[in-house]
Amino acid sequence: MSEHIPRKRFGQHFLVDDGVLNAIVEAIHPQAGERLVEIGPGLGALTRPLLERIAHLDAVELDRDVAARLRRAFPPERLTLHEADALAFDFGTLGSGLRLIGNLPYNISTPLLFRFADLAGQIRDGHFMLQKEVVDRMVAQPRTADYGRLSVLLQWHFHLESLFDVPPEAFNPPPKVMSAVVRLMPRQADERPAVDEGRLRTVLAAAFSQRRKMLRSTLKPLFSSAELEALQVEPTARAEELDLAAFVRLAHALRPPASASKALS
Repeated sequence: MSEHIPRKRFGQHFLVDDGVLNAIVEAIHPQAGERLVEIGPGLGALTRPLLERIAHLDAVELDRDVAARLRRAFPPERLTLHEADALAFDFGTLGSGLRLIGNLPYNISTPLLFRFADLAGQIRDGHFMLQKEVVDRMVAQPRTADYGRLSVLLQWHFHLESLFDVPPEAFNPPPKVMSAVVRLMPRQADERPAVDEGRLRTVLAAAFSQRRKMLRSTLKPLFSSAELEALQVEPTARAEELDLAAFVRLAHALRPPASASKALS
């Protein structure tokens, strides 16, 4: 079988370090009967050790050449391969309680994370390899440089834990950045403050649109300074100083014009 040349347009960096692969499998701790879905299995480096622990695995792969290799390597009763773009794939067809796994392409990692947020009700957990910079943003706390829209929105949906870093030399070809493995676990209904997500996204987009500016400026189209104070938000604060609870208060108080209500729902 000829060697597969990683394709830049798919953001392919194949994990080849056995120690890292074993650490990921141990973090996932797959059990019989669970519905695991690997996103971007590539050449099967993680697929193989997973299938040593469980009888069946679903996988979503966009690259047709890679998909053909996987079909030759694994029988269909062990690996169900879905040739599709993970951004467009209907995960609902796989049921609920999904355990998502993947070395996510760095060039589409943020859109994929927002996609997983939309699927939080169907997911049991997720274990992903991402650019370390993205993981740092995901788990960042208020009053830090990494804290932003991604942090707040994902922390509203999930409990997040950065598990360990992975150096470039663990991949072929080596990326130019450090990577990290992160765990996502959806928050239960009683753990997550109820709020319209469209309104929350609207507030976050405005608040973080210009990080250096005070909220009385960035949120001026949405709230007056007096309204911010009434919501226990200091008008002279900056977005990175607010915690999730404060953004939820703002989203609750947001009253979009009737013409925009459909777009924000």
